Parts: sequence; structure tokens; C-alpha cells
Amino acid sequence: MKFSTTTHPTILVTGGAGFVGSHAAKMLALEGYRPVVFDNLSMGNRQTILDAPFIQGDLSNTKDLDSVFKNFHIQAIMHFAAFIDVGESVANPAKYYINNVINTINLLEAMRRHDVKTLIFSSSAAIFGLPLHEKIDENHPCNPINPYGQSKLFVEKILQDYDAAYGIKSSCLRYFNAAGGDPEGKIKNYKRKETNLIPLILQSLKQPPENFITIFGTDYPTPDGTCIRDYIHIEDLGAAHILALKKLFADHRSSQYNLGNEQGFSVRQVITAVERVTNLKVNFINGPRRSGDPAVLVANAQKARKELGWTPQFSDLDTMIAHAWKAQQL
Repeated sequence: MKFSTTTHPTILVTGGAGFVGSHAAKMLALEGYRPVVFDNLSMGNRQTILDAPFIQGDLSNTKDLDSVFKNFHIQAIMHFAAFIDVGESVANPAKYYINNVINTINLLEAMRRHDVKTLIFSSSAAIFGLPLHEKIDENHPCNPINPYGQSKLFVEKILQDYDAAYGIKSSCLRYFNAAGGDPEGKIKNYKRKETNLIPLILQSLKQPPENFITIFGTDYPTPDGTCIRDYIHIEDLGAAHILALKKLFADHRSSQYNLGNEQGFSVRQVITAVERVTNLKVNFINGPRRSGDPAVLVANAQKARKELGWTPQFSDLDTMIAHAWKAQQL
């Protein structure tokens, strides 16, 4: 793959060796941009990076950051480097506030030092907390119920202040549940610690028969008692990031977008779909509710569709599971 000429900018992809970041970096290159991946590999894997310069560094290290900005003509950042485990954030909030908030401020300060004004931020539907109506749009109140969601909301507020004071423009993309995998099968899932439901189920299928997953809560106010989530394919997330980047370059106006397929599936429905796609039996046990989990999270993504011209291409749950299963075949 050849990188573009100077007609397309160089994009720093923090956390670019992780699940979402690695796919975004691949898609940026295919669009003609020059992605530069910056990752400390605490959660990501070097093997997910395809045809992009890789810098191993940490957002807590000012020298690491300054080195990247000095060695590459960075014109925008896609920021994915965050911890995302809701349960862990409840048990160890300090870890989440240090990495997700303080390290993001370190990145923003590096942007100020090197006069970079454009940031795409990987945010989360966790900023909203308990839904007040069926589908969550951008005007829904933000009352996160766990430190992970709180950390993402803090950053969104910080970005508003950095826009007003320093002219750093940002687009905050609130994911619902990232799912799927590389349709081409080039990027594999090397995650040592999995937190998302679909890959957790798929990993359980590769283990001995006695391995099982736990359904955290079966008494939620949903049709089958299990949590309902809106799943969005990783390729559709990547496409939204690139569209948001193009819009920021064009109009220099900060914005926020909810990203989802606008339909929800329960944990039990996902298990059934995995069994249908793989022709394998999923072993599970019922467990207690997990602290910080809302019963239902489903997006209203009309703003992204209208303003970004974004249309998900892989909205079928079985397709997402099939692509995720392919990514599990190392």
C-alpha cells in the first residue's frame, strides 16, 4: 500500500494498535491519508498495524509525544487510547481518570505546543447513563453511572473549553457497542483481555467444553430480562471517523455524534445469533447484575446520518458476528 502525497494530511492515531484504532488506521490509509500509530501496547498488539509507521510511546510521557509531533507533520489526531472496561472502572476509578482524562490533557497540551487544531475523539454512549427514552440522541441528559462514562464525559467538557480558549476543534463520536471485525480478515483480534460481549462469547467457543460465559443480570426490565445493546460494526465506526475528520477540515466546527444502528439486541439474542452463525453451542451461567450497567442502550443516530452523510453498511447482527469470528481465527 502506498501512502498519499501531501494532498492528504498525516493523522496521528493514538491507541492505533487496539480494536477500533487499528481498523481506523487501515481505513485512513485506504482513503489516501497517512496514519501514524502511537500506542504503548498495554492493550493493543503490534500485529494489528498494517502499512503505517508505528511509534511505541505513552501519553503520560511528554517526550514521547513531542518526539512524534517533531518527526511527523501531524495535522489531526484520532484519539482512541482509553481503558474501556466498565466493571474495572467501578473497582479502580483512579486508573480510568489518570489514563482517560489526565493523559488526554497531556495529548491536548502537546497539540497546543505543536499548533495542531483538529481532534476526533473516541467517546462513548456511557456518558448518558440511564436512558430516559427509547432511543438516545445527542440532546439526552448526560448522567453517567460509572467512572468509565464519567471519564469520557469529562473529556468532552474539556474539549469544549479547549475549543473556546485555544481554538482546538473536535468531533466527539459516542459509540454504542463496537462489534464485528475486518471483513477481509487481515486484522485479527489479539486482545489479551476482552470486555465486549460478542468476542467474549466467541473466545469461549475456542476453549475447552467446560468454559462458559456469565450473563450479568437476568432480571432487567427487558423482554427476556437481559441487557439490550445497540451493536455497530467496526468498519462503520471507521467510516464515521473519516467522515467526521473531513467535516472538521472543511468547516472547523466542533460537534458530537451518536453512532449506532438504532436497534437493540439482548444478551440472550446475541448468544442465539452466535450459535446460529458458528453452529456451536454457547455454554453460559446466569449471574448477578454488574454495577454500572444500564438495562437498555440504543442510539438515535440521525444527526450523524444527516450531517456526515453516514450510512452503516454492516448493520446485520449475523454479519457482525461472522466477521468477528473470522478475526478470532489467528
